[in-house]
Amino acid sequence: MPTSKVHTKPVATKTKAARPDQGESAAALIDAKIEALGDWRGEMLARLRALIKAADPDVVEEWKWSVPVWSHHGLICTGETYKKVVKMTFAKGASLADPSGLFNSSLEGNVRRAIDFHEGDEPDEKALKALIRAAVTLNDSSGRS
Repeated sequence: MPTSKVHTKPVATKTKAARPDQGESAAALIDAKIEALGDWRGEMLARLRALIKAADPDVVEEWKWSVPVWSHHGLICTGETYKKVVKMTFAKGASLADPSGLFNSSLEGNVRRAIDFHEGDEPDEKALKALIRAAVTLNDSSGRS
C-alpha cells in the first residue's frame, strides 16, 4: 500500500544569544563577554566588575538588554561596551551625590548618570566604590526588593 508523503513547510526560527533563563548563568555570560572583547574594554569591564563586587559583596549579577547588570534591591548599574568606551550607567545616578565628579556622561537626564571609561583611564577605585555603596543605600531606602 503506497504511503503519501506529507510536505510541511519548515517553520522559521530565530536564533538568540544564550540567556540565563536558557540555562546559562549571568556570570557565565559576563565572563564570555569579557573574553570575547579580548582588548582593553574586556580588561576594563572585568576591573569594574571586581570593584562592584568588592563594594557590595551581596550584589546580584544579571544579564539584561544584552549587557551586564548589577543589582541589589533594585538596579545599581549596567556595564556597556562600545568601540571607544566602556560605559557604567547608574540607574538612579541623578539622585546620587557625586563629590568626586565621576559622572561624565548622560548628565542631562533626570534619572540616570554614567561614567565613560576610555582606553588608558584609571578608575578612582575609592570614589567608585563609594558611589556603588551610595546606589545600594538608595535602593535599600526606596524599599524595593
